Amino acid sequence: MLENIWNPWHGCIKYSEGCEHCYMYFLDAERNKNGRDIYKVKTNFNLPLKKTRDGNYKIKSGSLVYVCMTSDFFLEEADEWRKDVWNIIKKRPDLTFWLQTKRAERVEKCLPEDWNDGYDNVIMCFTAENQKRADERIPILLKLPFKTKNIMCAPMIEKITLEKYLQTGQISKVLIDGENYDGDRPLYYEWVKQIYDECLKYNVLLDFVGTGNYFIKDNKTYNICKAYQHVMALKSGLQLPNIDTNIPVQQKCKFCKRRNTCNGCRNCGKCS
Repeated sequence: MLENIWNPWHGCIKYSEGCEHCYMYFLDAERNKNGRDIYKVKTNFNLPLKKTRDGNYKIKSGSLVYVCMTSDFFLEEADEWRKDVWNIIKKRPDLTFWLQTKRAERVEKCLPEDWNDGYDNVIMCFTAENQKRADERIPILLKLPFKTKNIMCAPMIEKITLEKYLQTGQISKVLIDGENYDGDRPLYYEWVKQIYDECLKYNVLLDFVGTGNYFIKDNKTYNICKAYQHVMALKSGLQLPNIDTNIPVQQKCKFCKRRNTCNGCRNCGKCS
């Protein structure tokens, strides 16, 4: 899961179909905040450079850091802050930084002057929630100079084929997730299986992250608690490489009595 998250800024403007039930908007609303309010997170802005009292970096060398999980790294409103973030990324070559965006057309003009063929410690992930957005964004990704290029279909709201992009050999990993929190658009097993088969054919890693609230298989709809969606995705066997599905149970959620601890969802009522 996401162990190291760095949010140098917070807030976003909904951009395409996948943003309709954005989890960040949902969580902000729970705190009586507006997800459209975009601001620099001053206390967290230089997180990768922060050290402990004994002088060691708080984020350990070799870690993977997910950047802007409550925004978009290439958000126009963040242009004035991005240069400083690039400098921080350069100062920690021992970390790998995961960037992701829906704003494909902005990426090239927002890269630093010394980018050349890309920083070794940056992974670029373009998101594509449907075929339309995949066909708009992924061709741009293929033309850009990044050392590692990934695709995230999340929330996946319709059947998508990625074969013509995977066959280029440029894509390292595909990630799939359903819609959660207050979203009700279902994810179909057959959609995931198709991308699984395509990734298998072209030797591309596949991470089926979560089922979403509603997962449909063999014409049966499963309403799955937020805390259990990742577990069920792992148990589906649609992971490349295939992994051990004997997932240890931590503790039961006292609200919905599912197997994993719940951080709040529409099914258990904790969030309401």
